[in-house]
Amino acid sequence: MTQLSRGRARIGVLVPFTNTNLEADMMLLRPEGVSFHFARLGGYDADAVPDSGQMAGLGEAPLDEPLRLLCGVNPDIVMYGCTSATLTHGAEFDRELADRIKRSSRAKTVTAAGALVHAARSLQVTRIGFASPYVAQINDEAVSFLDGSGIETVSRFDYPVTLGNYGQGELGPDEVFELGMKADSPEAQAIVLSCTDMRSVETIDRLEQAAGKPVITSNQAMLFAAMELLSLDTKLAGYGKLLAGRAAAGRSAVL
Repeated sequence: MTQLSRGRARIGVLVPFTNTNLEADMMLLRPEGVSFHFARLGGYDADAVPDSGQMAGLGEAPLDEPLRLLCGVNPDIVMYGCTSATLTHGAEFDRELADRIKRSSRAKTVTAAGALVHAARSLQVTRIGFASPYVAQINDEAVSFLDGSGIETVSRFDYPVTLGNYGQGELGPDEVFELGMKADSPEAQAIVLSCTDMRSVETIDRLEQAAGKPVITSNQAMLFAAMELLSLDTKLAGYGKLLAGRAAAGRSAVL
């Protein structure tokens, strides 16, 4: 039987213009009947190191034109597909950005950073191991962001080499797996892999089996939040406990 490719919902996604993996991940994760529609974001230098200043600039970049074009499809949900762009500003900025997108688009809204928090709460996780391909300063800001939301980072691994925008997206699944394993510790209840341009989705099940605990990634968490907002009860096998339907029931996606 042919899978239903559209008709249940349309999800619009705002994607940093050098990101090569977010769209591919959403195609892997796509629930039956849901279509994805993408628009690109600027506001940073593709050739510069994506440090805190560059990502903060992305977070502050005008959204009017990409959002206007994206809203041509009348999306039910708009995803803001960069985690570090709001991690660098803090939780209040993240909420305000989500509210601004919601007002402009008249669609429900999910941010990548907010989705990480929501996923951890849904799994009833308060202590995590954290990893990303970011520079150490953004990891510091991410830890602070999560801590302010009641999620303590008890272990962390900083990628040992400074990666450019394309370097982050070029990490292979095996490298991402090793990154997650190095971030783990006995005290962590879950492993969080932050970055919409890192190939984390392909490693989730393998990493959960090796570590014996849930794994949360930016793109997986965004889809989880969107499915809750759309009241889609589809369970997606192969991408971790979060999407397999084992998260705590009855939690609304306040993002």
